[in-house]
Amino acid sequence: MIHRPVILGLCILAMLAPTAVVSASERETKAVANTFSIVAFDPEKKEWGVAVASKYLAVGSAVPYAKAGVGAIASQSHVNPLYGSKGLELLASGKTAEEALETMLAEDKGRDYRQASIVDAKGNVAKFTGKKCSAWAGDRVGKNYSVQGNLLAGEKVVDAMAEAFEKQTGALAWRLMAALEAGDKAGGDKRGKQSAAVLVVREGAGPNGFGDRLIDLRVDDHREPVDELARILALRLRRPKAAP
Repeated sequence: MIHRPVILGLCILAMLAPTAVVSASERETKAVANTFSIVAFDPEKKEWGVAVASKYLAVGSAVPYAKAGVGAIASQSHVNPLYGSKGLELLASGKTAEEALETMLAEDKGRDYRQASIVDAKGNVAKFTGKKCSAWAGDRVGKNYSVQGNLLAGEKVVDAMAEAFEKQTGALAWRLMAALEAGDKAGGDKRGKQSAAVLVVREGAGPNGFGDRLIDLRVDDHREPVDELARILALRLRRPKAAP
């Protein structure tokens, strides 16, 4: 039997013992937004947008960033939110999408775990998929847009998204939504479904002309988040005819 003084002494020693410091690299796996997304620019209406879906709670709080006259960014995989906030700052300072992305990657020791895409004020696109992103991981780039994803059901997901975006006509929000729906139908995130979001910005398009958030809708936790997001978007903006 251990006497109370001994137990007390052991407790004091435990309290005085140095605690382990968790490094940034060890924290990389804490928040993993394995997902599929699209960033795009509408040169006619001067709108920038992002749409995203994932088996991740409230993915709209982590992945999409956009600012009118500046650009749009999707930051995902082992998500680093600074790619969104700092990326917009770099774009606003005059850097192109490629220059902004290169700057952030150069400063990020965890870049091999990141996936990010940027479309800038002129529609230039830059994208990156780190070599340690969960397979399948990759992207497709077209005029004024990029689709990307990681831990997907396969390459068919981004192929379907790109095709749907290019075929769909009408408002940017619905073109983004068409891409998201196509990716979902092609298998999406192979872990399952949980959340989705769409963000579209245009100068002076916020409520009563204040701010730039034309569309900012999120489904944080749902069995069919993409379908639910489309339902909500239709309450705000009439859905165009489906692409042939």
